[in-house]
Amino acid sequence: MKTTPTFGVKVLLVVICALVSSIVATGAGILTHTTGASLPEAILSAGGAFAISMTLGLTTLAVLGLG
Repeated sequence: MKTTPTFGVKVLLVVICALVSSIVATGAGILTHTTGASLPEAILSAGGAFAISMTLGLTTLAVLGLG
C-alpha cells in the first residue's frame, strides 16, 4: 500500500530542505571567511553552498517520491 504525502507535508519537506541548506550555507560562509577571504567572497561561497545543498535535497525528495 503506497500513500502519497499531502500538499502540506510536501511544503514542510521543502521548508526543511531550505533550513538545512541555510545551515550549510552559514557554515560554508564562516569557514570561507576564516581562511582570509573577503566578505563578498564568503557570501558568494555561502550562496553556492546553499544552491548546491538545496538542489541535492530537492532531488533526493523527488527520487524518493516525496516531492
